[in-house]
Amino acid sequence: MNAPDLEKLRRKGILLLCLALLPLSAYGQVTVSNVRAAQRAGTNLVDIDYDITGTAKPSLVTLQVSDDDGNTFAVPATSLSGAVGYNISPAANLRITWDAGTDWGAHFSDKARFKVTADDTPVPDGFALIPAGSFQMGDSLGDGYSWELPIHTVQVSAFYMAKNLATWAMWSDVRTWGLAHGYTDISAGAGKAATHPVQSITWYDMVKWCNARSEREGLVPCYTLSGAVYRTTNDNAVVCNWSANGYRLPTEAEWEKAARGGLSGKRFPWGDTISQSQANYMVYSGNGTTNFYSYDVTPMPSYSATYYYHPTYNVGVYPYTSPVGSFAANGYGLFDMAGNVWAWCWDWWGSYASTSQTDPRGAASGSDRVVRSGGWNGSAGDCRAACRGPIRPGYIGDGMGFRPARSLVP
Repeated sequence: MNAPDLEKLRRKGILLLCLALLPLSAYGQVTVSNVRAAQRAGTNLVDIDYDITGTAKPSLVTLQVSDDDGNTFAVPATSLSGAVGYNISPAANLRITWDAGTDWGAHFSDKARFKVTADDTPVPDGFALIPAGSFQMGDSLGDGYSWELPIHTVQVSAFYMAKNLATWAMWSDVRTWGLAHGYTDISAGAGKAATHPVQSITWYDMVKWCNARSEREGLVPCYTLSGAVYRTTNDNAVVCNWSANGYRLPTEAEWEKAARGGLSGKRFPWGDTISQSQANYMVYSGNGTTNFYSYDVTPMPSYSATYYYHPTYNVGVYPYTSPVGSFAANGYGLFDMAGNVWAWCWDWWGSYASTSQTDPRGAASGSDRVVRSGGWNGSAGDCRAACRGPIRPGYIGDGMGFRPARSLVP
């Protein structure tokens, strides 16, 4: 492209990218090569072509973009189509199309770099592989709380997240094993039914349960206390080995990235509005006839009330949870990332950083742990992807549950 053309694009505010490419990363025996990129003339679309060799299995392919010669990969790149995401079979001349105008409109950089990653690592049953990448963490729409600010760029490494909340049946099965193998005080918890999420358990219960499940399956437990596997008592000195391959709670940064499902700047895992056809939560009414939240588009029923539990699960006996997986999954294949029960995270409660971060894990200490997602007895506002709250780790409530995560260990 010559200098006059470049100047025209700058005046029009159309994104132009330097097409230098970094060496590409891969897991296992997968090789990504022959990468080339070009901006489509007169558009904000960028085509990134590449080859996958060295594997016979489909791969998870991700794209990351840098604007500082590859020192960091913080450019939002979520408006993607083509050969990206899950189940990309090895082949030559695969193409990812990035809508850079939507994600990064009116920007110009002569230091842009692209990184394509292919991973054919088998995903554990019941889990989704959340790809590495950056996202904007916090509330970007001005309808959240002060503790959801400032919005900041967070880079998260790839990890596994359970597709569903832990069910009462799953909880009871692992607990029974644990009680016979040194785990003396994991609570029985409760559940509306076997397929409903477990609830009425503490943060400590969940951490010990994760260790018990890890040991039962021959994995390395993540949580230790004074250097030993954490199996009993409630103790705030427990530490996490992030390099272990066992089960653990997600960090809240991991949780929010996973909840957004690849969408950028949206209230919910699917967009900017919500209704009870998409999640199990409680509708609040401002006056008995209209929704309190403008983005809650649930039709008002014929009777007048202050709040309305989900009509399908309002069966007269608390809690009004729903079977896991009752609503559509988000872009990463995860269910119930909004509503049903609140989900505990690893992090101690604290303020957000004002600068970009990589794999943040919360405050060093505190009195409350972070919970996410809203629940059957929470509002539409609680279901927002950016919503966060502090709860004492010893609290027991019928609206509190969790979903396990696992580190992606080579």
